[in-house]
Amino acid sequence: MAELLSIKEASQWASEYLEKNVTTSNISYLIQYGRIKKIEDNGSTQVIKEELIDYYKDQKKSRQEKWKEQLGEDLNWALSFEQFKEAETTKHVHRLHPYKGKFIPQLVEYFLDNHTDKFKKEVYFKPSDIVYDPFSGSGTTMVQACELGIHAVGNDVSAFNALIGNCKVTKYKLVDVQTEINRISKALKLFLADHKTLEFEDRLLKELYVFNNKYFPVPEYKYKVKRKEIDEKTYGAEKEKEFLPTFNNLVKEYKIKLRQDKEDSFLDKWYTQHIRDEIQFVFDEIKKIKNHDTKKIISVILSRTIRSCRATTHADLATLLEPITATYYCGKHGKMCKPLFSILKWWGTYSKDTIKRLAEYDKLRKETFHTCLTGDSRNIDIVDGLKKLNPDFAKLVEKQKIKGIFSSPPYVGLIDYHEQHAYAYDLFGFERKDELEIGPLFKGQGREAKQSYIQGLSDVLNNAKQYLVEDYDIFLVANDKYNMYPTIAENAGMQIVNQYKRPVLNRTEKDKGAYAEIIFHLKNK
Repeated sequence: MAELLSIKEASQWASEYLEKNVTTSNISYLIQYGRIKKIEDNGSTQVIKEELIDYYKDQKKSRQEKWKEQLGEDLNWALSFEQFKEAETTKHVHRLHPYKGKFIPQLVEYFLDNHTDKFKKEVYFKPSDIVYDPFSGSGTTMVQACELGIHAVGNDVSAFNALIGNCKVTKYKLVDVQTEINRISKALKLFLADHKTLEFEDRLLKELYVFNNKYFPVPEYKYKVKRKEIDEKTYGAEKEKEFLPTFNNLVKEYKIKLRQDKEDSFLDKWYTQHIRDEIQFVFDEIKKIKNHDTKKIISVILSRTIRSCRATTHADLATLLEPITATYYCGKHGKMCKPLFSILKWWGTYSKDTIKRLAEYDKLRKETFHTCLTGDSRNIDIVDGLKKLNPDFAKLVEKQKIKGIFSSPPYVGLIDYHEQHAYAYDLFGFERKDELEIGPLFKGQGREAKQSYIQGLSDVLNNAKQYLVEDYDIFLVANDKYNMYPTIAENAGMQIVNQYKRPVLNRTEKDKGAYAEIIFHLKNK
């Protein structure tokens, strides 16, 4: 007969077995997501010990041991920052807006702060130094430099990236930001009062709740799927078809317009008509804001909101396959889900979250200069660019010069940086500069793309050198699987003096495999 354990006993057993703390919440999670079976006995929940053993046996060997077997013994596990929870790696303003391909703030802190250890044997930057990030992206280097009292210049070819970075380091009148958010939220609710969208969504959610409880009971359904007792694909498609008439009847009853009349732009194609109308309404309200900084940060809140409201499945939010305008079986949640028909919920959530994060960062930041320029890092005139935006900072750069660089250049053939925020370019009317991206996805990873990448990075470093002190320190974070960085360093008249190979944990929800990147330390020859 199978041995049964209570959740508390299972927690104790797993903690001893793995020699690390496994909480009762961890065990409850396994039940909730169908990893192990839930047994009800006289009102108490129990689990089968044999199933726990099967689940945890692969974790007996630590992730560190397994990854070192796959990636090599030179893997520097201290730079995994495994000890930090997600809330810490996305702390304060770092989660103001989604962004693919950003590094965690702890990695920046490690090289910018004043500590030393057995790997980092000297301090490279001190307060009042200037650091430069020629691929500023979402502004992580600038944010952490400001927290450490280090001045920071960012640069990015994408106008939207520069907006995000600058919004993160701007000091706001939070009362004004909150006042404008309240005004727009009130106006949006009045706008929606004249529509039936929210009533439609409420009815739809109630129908889905009944349907999901009947056909996708938690946690039994997920448990059966895990053990292949149910063919998820076939069953999901069957139930999707079964629910569709209910959805269609509600759409007809409330006169919901699922598609827009044209699909000429991203905003036309990936949003239902109702959401598109709400987006435009809020955008028009934002235009009325007088304070320039307030207007920018609330624009970022709207951008974050509309990213979450695209007509796509939960599983494909980051990739986008085809617009979804009806209820669908969701593999991520193991039940029937629906596309969004109003931005109100996310607008409210992200507005509150943004105010909270800005207030947190306000307590940590130091009085420093920090500006992200928009331009091509291969030829941008940093001083001239700063003179237009921050003349005092321009004088400091001319007088003091930049101590070094901390940056994560794009990986060759991996991401189209403009396309990931296509909705924002459409809405805000920013000029796209896709052709100036270095190593974009659309150019691939062929021989010509690699040569172009090497030339591009070499040009960036050569252009930056004129603004650097003689004894500069440059740190570039890269997964150099094509061994291009020695050539890049040579082309820029630099030498690679050290390499730190770090494991990158939990890059995306879908990709948990062993993966490493190298931090190249470059100095003058």
